[in-house]
Amino acid sequence: MAKKGKRFLAAKANVNRENSYPLDEAIQLVKGGATAKFDETAEIAIRLGVDPRKADQMVRGTVLLPHGIGKTVRVLVFAKGEKETEAKEAGAEYVGAEDFVEKIKGGWLDFDKAVATPDMMGTVGKIAKILGPRGLMPNPKVGTVTVNVKETVEELKKGKVEFRTDKSGILHVPVGKVSFELQKLSENILALVETVNRLKPASSKGQYLKNVVLSSTMGPSVKLDIASVKPN
Repeated sequence: MAKKGKRFLAAKANVNRENSYPLDEAIQLVKGGATAKFDETAEIAIRLGVDPRKADQMVRGTVLLPHGIGKTVRVLVFAKGEKETEAKEAGAEYVGAEDFVEKIKGGWLDFDKAVATPDMMGTVGKIAKILGPRGLMPNPKVGTVTVNVKETVEELKKGKVEFRTDKSGILHVPVGKVSFELQKLSENILALVETVNRLKPASSKGQYLKNVVLSSTMGPSVKLDIASVKPN
């Protein structure tokens, strides 16, 4: 087992793992426990009352966080002609077609999100085994296979994030940087939880939001009082 550093242990001492904290208090604890020399990412983990082995209980979607995630999102767009121009004007860092497929086959992966127009999916499919396991494959279910290239690129640049339940029924989603003001982190978290609530599968029975935990990259996790994040 990895040995915990003094700073982590000191921060952990301020958090009672048996307690569930109201949202604002939890954010303050996480901000106070982020003592690394870089601006740590704040992340939410939500355990849902679903069985992800069942196709109709897989929770997957996107949310445009009101205040973004605090990092530059590098976008690659697979498009040609008019849509290629549209992507460049929207701010995509990389735009192309077969040339980028070959680059990716050669090991290049210096981007965070990939978008493709529907007509390009036959070409992009050649690298699905590379992009898929890394969560980079364009997918119509989350809006990254689209003819609305300009809108999609702009939303990704502003902080639109994708999420899906893992095999344990847990969502892991970045919600900003610990340097964000408390209100901005709070609004990002509430926007995420509201979206997740909207996506509750009809076949999911019992308690849907079972556990919500906030943490920073290097800091201890803080359990949230679910009532403080659920929509009224």
